[in-house]
Amino acid sequence: MITPFTPDDRIDYPAVEALTKWYIDRGADGIFAVCQSSEMFFLSEEEKLDLAKAVVEAAGGKIKVIASGHTADEHAKQIDQLGKMSETGVDAVVLVSNRLAQENEGEEIFRKNIEDIFAQLPEVAFGLYECPYPYLRLLSDEFLRWAAKEDKLVFLKDVSCSLEIQKRRAELVKGTGLALFNANTATVLDSWLMGYHGYNGVMANFHIDLYAWLFKHYLEDPVLAREVMDHLTVWAVAEARSYPVNAKYHRSLTGVPMSLTTRTKDPSLLNENGRHEIASLIRLEAQLRARLGLEP
Repeated sequence: MITPFTPDDRIDYPAVEALTKWYIDRGADGIFAVCQSSEMFFLSEEEKLDLAKAVVEAAGGKIKVIASGHTADEHAKQIDQLGKMSETGVDAVVLVSNRLAQENEGEEIFRKNIEDIFAQLPEVAFGLYECPYPYLRLLSDEFLRWAAKEDKLVFLKDVSCSLEIQKRRAELVKGTGLALFNANTATVLDSWLMGYHGYNGVMANFHIDLYAWLFKHYLEDPVLAREVMDHLTVWAVAEARSYPVNAKYHRSLTGVPMSLTTRTKDPSLLNENGRHEIASLIRLEAQLRARLGLEP
């Protein structure tokens, strides 16, 4: 979930409420609030908690809400962050893999830190996110096997973008309570066929209803599903084009008004050509919705 800001750089809570309802109305099963797309590394501690509470309140129990806010470097501070986030009413608190060890530290340190978090916060339901910022730390097969078997995690946001890795992971967690979600559009359909449980990626901020359609119909109409995925894959290049500014522009043109203010990108990066690209994307989305029988 992106975070709407006012032009003077405060969280725009009316827009947060409207965006939450937009997700619900268009078929989302859950919302990952206070994540990288939410600019969590650039939010204050109070803002992270207030944002999570606002999304939980706006969702009103209609769908699940998970949140991270796991950004601190110091282990003790992380425990404090995670504990406070668990008190906001979210369904699960999402750990960030690169916060659990420095880039030059190995698996032993990673395991030590995450096991201490589990021990100190035993009542919290945890997910895990392989957030690519500030560096990418993919989970080892050994850790994932252990975490799934010991029922330590309920959710994984996989950013591997690798069908080989996804195939191994699907086998490792089969029959456990750990749900695997793919952040990558290009591999999402094949990952579902291997046993993944859903999509959790930035392009949900543009057209979550098309991903929802794909998830509901990929088994009954595999030919059309593959064609839809091909469209979504090509459109996903928008992520590299001034995101999240372009996502906020897209939402403003399609019923959820918000400023283009972010704390990670200058709004001027969305130049005239970028605006034309979003307008073209909106037209293409409408054509595909009409073909699939979805409401505008």
